Amino acid sequence: MTPAAFRKLALALDGAVEGAHGGHADFRVAGKVFATMGFPDAAHAMVKLTPDQQRMLVAAEPAKFVPVKGAWGLRGATHLRLPAADPTTARSVLAMAWQNVGASKRRKKERQ
Repeated sequence: MTPAAFRKLALALDGAVEGAHGGHADFRVAGKVFATMGFPDAAHAMVKLTPDQQRMLVAAEPAKFVPVKGAWGLRGATHLRLPAADPTTARSVLAMAWQNVGASKRRKKERQ
C-alpha cells in the first residue's frame, strides 16, 4: 500500500475530506479526524479504532498494526504499516475508523 493509495481509499468514504495538522495529512468527516498519514514516517498511517478493535487487529496482524504510543494508543489510535497493508485491509480499517467518529450519524443528520 502506498501513501497515494491510502489517500485515495480514505477520500472515497462518504463525506471524507483531506486536511492537515502537525505537518501531516489527515482525513475528516463532519469535522472529525478518522485517519492520518505520515507519522511517525511516510510508511505509516493512523486510524482511530476502538480499543477492542485495536486489540483484535494487533493480535491478528502484528506486522500491519501497532498501537500508537501513549494515551492516544490506549484510546485505540493505531498505526497501519503501509508497506505491509493490502487494499482490502486498508479499506476495512478506514471504514471502521470512519464509522467510529460517528460519520454515518453525522452524514444522516446533515441531510435532514
